[in-house]
Amino acid sequence: MWKWINYLKDPYLVLDVQKYFGVYPIDDRFDKRQSNILNGNLVNNKKKEKSLNTLSNGSAATIYSDDNESAVTSSSDTETKQYVVTNKFWYYLFVLGTELGDELFYASFIPFWFWNIDGAVGRRVVMVWTTIMCIGQGIKDIVCWPRPASPPVFRLQQKWALEYGMPSTHAMVGISIPFSVLLYTMQRYEYPVIIGFVIAVLWCTVISVSRLYLGMHTVLDVIVGLLLASLLMLPIVPLVDHLDRYILTSQWSPVLLLSISILIIAFYPKSNVWTPTRQDTTMVMSVCVGVHIGAWTNYQLGIMSEPQMPPPYSVIWPSYEMLGLALLRVALGFSCILATRAVCKSASYATLCFLLRLNSTDLRRSVHTGPSSAKNTVELCYKYITYAAMGFNTVHLLPSVFSLLGIHRPSFYTEI
Repeated sequence: MWKWINYLKDPYLVLDVQKYFGVYPIDDRFDKRQSNILNGNLVNNKKKEKSLNTLSNGSAATIYSDDNESAVTSSSDTETKQYVVTNKFWYYLFVLGTELGDELFYASFIPFWFWNIDGAVGRRVVMVWTTIMCIGQGIKDIVCWPRPASPPVFRLQQKWALEYGMPSTHAMVGISIPFSVLLYTMQRYEYPVIIGFVIAVLWCTVISVSRLYLGMHTVLDVIVGLLLASLLMLPIVPLVDHLDRYILTSQWSPVLLLSISILIIAFYPKSNVWTPTRQDTTMVMSVCVGVHIGAWTNYQLGIMSEPQMPPPYSVIWPSYEMLGLALLRVALGFSCILATRAVCKSASYATLCFLLRLNSTDLRRSVHTGPSSAKNTVELCYKYITYAAMGFNTVHLLPSVFSLLGIHRPSFYTEI
């Protein structure tokens, strides 16, 4: 058993995956003279990327350097290592794939789904995603296994370098979001399930392999993430399906959602060094709270009603008019979401600093000194407020605006 664990943790196994998809050390693809020239240019110019058209076979490649990033992983090596990307297709595919598990994707996918597809499925998917992410993020700071050592692994991205690696929460998201969408939609709509299954598998595969390609996880991190998410979904998916109506209709829902989320954040596992996982968990929790309180508000105001026909429903392919209205909702909605984020972030940060008698300018420039630092406390609070407001506006305020403008989706308030 330990032999296999050590094998799957081996950073050289990640390096083999990178080489398979066209990421090589410079010395493997260029002669010594060219490598020295390029190395000097990279150091002198402090650039992340340079184009090179002097490969012996005449093909184009891109040179990258890790020495611009100051972030280091817990217990990982920081030696500068240069690499060359010889296949742009895989590079852009896996960069896109890893973004499917990042904040930008969540901020785009969740509103789009509520405004244009199905709110009942959206609420359930958000709850499944939140539960699995919180468990995965907490385990990271309990296990405290570092990301693969670099070198030998090439770090094509440094964004998540300060987090621990076990398990891969990107892999967990790659399972939880597409497959929960599949499981909940197959109960409500008549469509070829095999097509949805293929899309979910491809989605999950691209995200999982991207973490190896970018050098951010070991093979063991990804496998454990996939297995853990799969096992967690067995009880979570049906449980969330049964709890959704209670959360939507109970008068105690806001109190329960706020209390549970705050307790989870307050008693989040603390590691020996500061990592951003607690803040990411706060973001996920607050989005879930905002979305469900927004849906609860719709129901309590009496603007939601039971659908005239029970599921399953036939899939209606959009007409040009429907597509136009969808684009209008997206353009207006995303503009308001961005405005909500900017206003709430600035206002909540300034207010918290005032209440705690802290200098906001000095606080922004300071570094994290630990889980209980003033900077960490302020950031946790403003993230909770900001992202909860974004979730609330996504489900309550903006659909109301769409209704006033006559561009709403007719079935939105019947999705219970």
